[in-house]
Amino acid sequence: MTTTAGDPPSLTALLQLLNSQDLGERLRAINKARELSPPESLTLLQQAIADENARVRYAAISQLGTLAAKGIDPAILLPILQRSLREDPEFDVRAAAAAALGDLKQPQALADLLEAYQRETEWLVRFSIVAALGELGNPAAFDTLVQALQEGNELLITAAAAALGDLGDPRAIPYLEPLIASEDWQLRYRVCIALSKLGTEAAQAGLARLAQDPQEQVAACARAALASLSSKGS
Repeated sequence: MTTTAGDPPSLTALLQLLNSQDLGERLRAINKARELSPPESLTLLQQAIADENARVRYAAISQLGTLAAKGIDPAILLPILQRSLREDPEFDVRAAAAAALGDLKQPQALADLLEAYQRETEWLVRFSIVAALGELGNPAAFDTLVQALQEGNELLITAAAAALGDLGDPRAIPYLEPLIASEDWQLRYRVCIALSKLGTEAAQAGLARLAQDPQEQVAACARAALASLSSKGS
């Protein structure tokens, strides 16, 4: 790629890099895609997601999720990410696709994410799916998030607790309350945030317990949530 120092790269030059046999050059092309206009970046990234190397596909998919914020119609990005979530052979690329679908916040992604959660065995993909379901905030994800809460590892449980808070469904309270006894203070903190987002009287008992938490960050979160609930009720 021959450009003068300080000049933005051209799409043509980056496409040439993307066709290089050298992995480093292909990855450099993906990194430089951020300097293109959004439509040009989309053109480059669409080609990159067909690359034989998973690192290139991962880098491309990770960037695709940011293009909606730059003016690209999410309806264009949605089927690309849906296909990667369904079909890419590498689990980290599928995880990136799930995260990008969350970034899009398109309700049409819900069915794909729910189906993928039941299909996937890789915890990292499931983690990204759970986080994306929280981003969507659709109550239809409730049962899947409860499932994740009950069967996942600690990181997945933490993500599911946070996502249930994002859904704002009070039905989550009985599932969140047992986690108050967790030895992991970060999980207790996420539970505190989730209960505070639910913002109902039914959440007060759990928040009262968390207000006595030995970890000050957790206790402060609970005290603030209880004060907020009290002011709303007065």
